[in-house]
Parts: sequence; C-alpha cells; structure tokens
Amino acid sequence: MNHFRKMLSVFLILSACLLNVSAQSAGLSAPSASTTATDNNGKSSLSDEDVARFTNTIVLIKDFYVEKVGDDKLLDNAVRGMVSGLDPHSEYLDKEAYKTLMMSTSGEFGGLGIEVTPQYGVLRVISPIDDTPASRAGIKAGDFVVAISGKLVSEMTMDEAVDNMRGPKGSELTLTVIRKGEKSPLVFKLTREIIHIQSVKSKMLDDGFGYVRISQFQDPTASAVTKAIEDLKKQAGGHLKGLILDLRNNPGGLLDMAVQIANTFLDSSKITQFNKTIVYTEGRIPEAQYTAKATGKDILDGAPIVTLINGGSASASEIVAGALQDYKRSIIVGSPSFGKGSVQTVIPLDKTHAIKLTTALYHTPSGRVIQNLGIMPDIFLEDFQITPQKEDDLALIEPLKEYQLKNHLPGTAKPSGKNVTEDQLLKTADYLLAKEDYQLFSALKILQAVYLRNLGIN
Repeated sequence: MNHFRKMLSVFLILSACLLNVSAQSAGLSAPSASTTATDNNGKSSLSDEDVARFTNTIVLIKDFYVEKVGDDKLLDNAVRGMVSGLDPHSEYLDKEAYKTLMMSTSGEFGGLGIEVTPQYGVLRVISPIDDTPASRAGIKAGDFVVAISGKLVSEMTMDEAVDNMRGPKGSELTLTVIRKGEKSPLVFKLTREIIHIQSVKSKMLDDGFGYVRISQFQDPTASAVTKAIEDLKKQAGGHLKGLILDLRNNPGGLLDMAVQIANTFLDSSKITQFNKTIVYTEGRIPEAQYTAKATGKDILDGAPIVTLINGGSASASEIVAGALQDYKRSIIVGSPSFGKGSVQTVIPLDKTHAIKLTTALYHTPSGRVIQNLGIMPDIFLEDFQITPQKEDDLALIEPLKEYQLKNHLPGTAKPSGKNVTEDQLLKTADYLLAKEDYQLFSALKILQAVYLRNLGIN
C-alpha cells in the first residue's frame, strides 16, 4: 500500500507539471497542484477512481510483468499512449524522434525518404520523397507497408516502425508492401541514405511554358521557387506564357512556406473575394486561430497556371492548391489529394522531448475544410503508363493522319518527300513526355489551350 501511495504522489506531481506546461504554452495562469480537473461545463472530469485505475496499472505492471520495467519507460509509454490515442498525427517525440523532426524540416535527415501515416494497423504511404531510396525503388503513394525486414508492422507502435526504417547510411532493409491492384505483396530491398532534399526543381517544357516541382515545404522553399521562376522567365525572354506547378506526392511541411508560395502567385491588389485570405485555421482555444492573407504581387503577371495534385499531396500542398483554386488562379489537375487538413503544434516538454498535438483544422479561403476531404481537382486525370504495342496506339498522342487509316489510298506522292514512320513518331517530344509522365503531358496541353484561349484563339 505504501508503494501505491508513492506512485499516486508521483502521478499527482506529474499531472500538476503537465497542467503547468500546457497552461504556459497557451498563455494562461497555471492552477495549483490541488486544483481538481474539470471539463468545459465546470464539472469534475477526473475522479478518484480514474486516478486509482491509472496508478493501479503502474503498480501491477511493476509487480507482475514478466520482466522488470523501469519507471522512466513506464512514464514514456504512458505519455506516448495518451497522445497517440488522440488522432493519427498527434505523437510523443522522444529524444531521437525530436531530433529527427528538427533535421527533416531543415532539409537533411537519415532514412528511406518516405512519409507514412498509421492506418488499419499498418503504415500507409503518404508519399515517397523525390530522389530517395523509396522513390527510386518504386514505392508509391497509397501503398501499405505491412512488414519491415520481416517484422509485422501491426505488432509495432508508430515510433517503433519509424525507428526500424531508420539506420546507419549504407545499411539494408526490406519493406513488404500491399498495393491496390496487385494480387500478392511486393517486397522492396532498400539501402538507407542520408537524405538531402532538393525541394524545388524546374525546367522549360516548351517554348515559354515552364515547370516547377515542389517535393516538400522547407525553410528555403519559397525563395527557391521565386528563383526558379525568375530563371525560367529569363530563358523565355522575360515572360512565361504559363506555368505547371507540380505538387504531386508532396507530403507538406512548413505552413509559412505554403503561405509564401501561394502569395507568390496572387496579386493582392486585384483580389476582392474572401477578404484576401490564403488559409485560416479554427481550433478550440483562441491561440489556435490563425489567418494568413495575400499581400504580394503575382510573379507571373497573370500568366495561366496548371497545378498537378494526387493522393500523395497533403497538408501544405493542399493549402496552396486550395487557395489557387478558390481564387481561380490555377486549374487543378490530377486526382483528389490526401485530405490531411489538421494543424500540428510541437510543444517542448524539456530540452530533448516534446509532444506534437493537433490543435486546429485548416480551411481554404472560401471556407472549405480540407481534413478527410482533400482538394478535388477541376479536371480528374488518373496516372497511367503508355506502352504502345501497335501503330493505332499513337492516336493517343498524335492527331490521326490519313495514312494511318485502315485501307487508306496510297496516293502518288509521299508527304514531305518521305514516309512518316512509326519510329519517327515515337521520337516526337510530345510522345516522349507522355510516355514518361502522362499527367504532366496532359497538364501541358491544358496550359497551352488556356494560353491560346486568353489570346482569343479558339
């Protein structure tokens, strides 16, 4: 019984400390240790029986569990359980997890380059990060990781699963994956690397039509996007005819980067709707309320934009796509986004530990909720691979010509002095782009059509 009283005292002290930390983070006065916990109606929400159940569990584990368990491990597990039971994105960050989080937002960390979330007792892939072991191996958004090096994910906690995917550079592991449409699990052998994330890539797709891909939102991303667009404008002679913004398989990142990038494409002097809002959040406490507004000038001077999204576009990606869609600044093309529209706030517990708590929900400028719904594209376009097996398949890309019709008359003269062969068609820029990335090819055709329409050419 003395042992029970000792553990009860530890719990009450811990509870008072936690109440104090939470109150300070919210800018409130901390209650004394003797204050009774109450709910929003002012009624007691934590009874003596609740406290006894918690401390009895600790005592029983310490007395009867097959192995001896230290108080520090019990405390870590208790906090981890409290937080992980809230929602899939709230978590307890121990020393290693906290360190990894800090590295990932600064652009460098170790591992496979894969963003995951718990679902159905396993790990669902939100997206693989570009140019990482996961993306090069062929892991896709929507895959379910069911085993790591032969160990079932269902028998691990989220932290344990993530820890098992980390390791020294050069070390190997296998991921067993279930994928929609595949009859049997897929096994990927991967080698861990130090992940150096290049969050922005760009290129000129066609005469005056640029392409910018954002793989993740980090500290330098907004300035990198601006630089990439300015470089493309120089290549185009000072002005772009249009831009494709690729947010596919972008799991998100820093909110302020998303706001800055959306602001880059909006001309605040011409916006009259939605109080110039880019995104706003609503939470339970006043400190969770947040609104970001457009303040800048459109870097493209009104040139059309097509934004590509898919099921791996989440969080900050959805904020950008939602804002551009609400203001009709961009045509959204692809498949519905992931639907991760909640705000996580990292609250330090001490110098090496923290909790990441969901504190609010994102809303697009028009008030749409992103959480669990995602961003719906204006033009639905599934990704697929073109593998032509006969000449007829080329009609998917090239306009159909007379000579391709069955039983066509040969005529007496050859077009352009020579026959156009299938090999020559296969080498066209359009076909090569479509074969490599059909969604990007389609986005370019949509962008070119919008540009011509704006010129009054139908």
